[in-house]
Amino acid sequence: MQGKKVLSSRLIKFCLSGIIIVLILMSSTTVLADEVLYRDLSRAARDTELTLFNQLIREGQNLNWSEAEAVEFEGNLRFLETEGQITDDDFNGLFLVRRLDGELYIVSIPPSSELTQTGETEYYAGLDNVLGDKLVFRGILINGAIDDVEYTFIRFTEKPEQLLLDRIFKTSVVFMFFFVMLGMGLTLTIKDFIRVFKQPRSIIIGLILQWILMPLLALGMAYALGFYHSFPFIYAGLVLICACPGGVTSNLMTYYARGDLALSVSLTSISTVLALFFTPLILTIFCSNIPDINVPAGLIVQTIIGLVLIPLIIGMSIRNKWPIFAKKATPFFSALGVFALLMVIGVGIITNAEKFADTERYSLLFYVMVVSLSILGMFLALGVSKLLRLINAQARAISMEVGLRNSTLAVTITLLIQDLMGDFYSSMFVTTAIYGITMYITGFLMIPVFKKLLPLENSQAREPGSVSEEV
Repeated sequence: MQGKKVLSSRLIKFCLSGIIIVLILMSSTTVLADEVLYRDLSRAARDTELTLFNQLIREGQNLNWSEAEAVEFEGNLRFLETEGQITDDDFNGLFLVRRLDGELYIVSIPPSSELTQTGETEYYAGLDNVLGDKLVFRGILINGAIDDVEYTFIRFTEKPEQLLLDRIFKTSVVFMFFFVMLGMGLTLTIKDFIRVFKQPRSIIIGLILQWILMPLLALGMAYALGFYHSFPFIYAGLVLICACPGGVTSNLMTYYARGDLALSVSLTSISTVLALFFTPLILTIFCSNIPDINVPAGLIVQTIIGLVLIPLIIGMSIRNKWPIFAKKATPFFSALGVFALLMVIGVGIITNAEKFADTERYSLLFYVMVVSLSILGMFLALGVSKLLRLINAQARAISMEVGLRNSTLAVTITLLIQDLMGDFYSSMFVTTAIYGITMYITGFLMIPVFKKLLPLENSQAREPGSVSEEV
């Protein structure tokens, strides 16, 4: 018990330190550029005539590349897919290169005959396979103009290469999250899933609040505060948070809050399985009216199967066959879960430090909105639970489960899909990371609130996390 108190104290100190660092970064870096150009090109990709895209292809091929400037830099590839064919070279979209400082270049691929003659075909082969990676680009730059609008074009002099640290980081994230979910599986049994038939009312209420009311809350807050229209990927980050299941954090906070721990664990396990369906569905539905956002639902499903369901099943199988080993291994995987979240957020903030410079985007209002999402979610769940006459121990558990989501999953999904979605400023990562840091604080702050608003009866107050039966 003493060890858990020390861990909680360290978590709070880390969260406060992270917020201070973010505020310092906001005041000390420079603002990114070229998002307007990216949005204009994104809209042009949906033009059935593809007039601008055809002009860009021709302009790039007709420029005098002997006068181009040689460059080397780090950045990411973007791809704007079109519904029709561009020119006679069978292009079905336009590749863009975005430098880490925000400058945007249009990739000018030479005609097929020229590529074959110069042997440069390999420079452009398989570009669609590295869209989510941070790459080193070596090429030449030249400016061109269409209708008095200037564009910068790039051709590669070598095949783009993924940065070694980026490869290591992404591989580490995948492996660590796999083992985190395996650790969660070590704590679960079939009884945690069967409880839905024994306590259907409380579990159904919790699931409805998680999967329906919370996304609606995110939509309402983003719309009312202007982020829905002005910064759509911040809104998408909020929706992704609400489209993720509960995690071990909600179970831990429920334990400290003396809520119905068995109910909390069951809600976490059931919602984790349902995430295979609800996470891509909710993100797709709630972002369907925003033209700039393209949700890679297939990749999200693959991620949840590979990094959530498979390790969960493996962990439960180990628990079933070797229960003593599972019990001894659980503390290690719990610590790994905390370390994984801190590493992902920490490295992500360091590598995206320049993102926080945009104080219009990441203003005080932004931080208030992200923190309020967790707090309002918990109060919303608390009120609905009492309105539907659940006992206080259950209301505490549902409140924590609704307001504290699996932020490690949200951040991991963001890192894997943000480039494919065209998230120019990594706003989804910033949103999910800030939520992941601050949810520990909001969770602890709700515990004294529960004592005032949801006092426990003597039969429910035996120990922290005592299990109560449904009324």
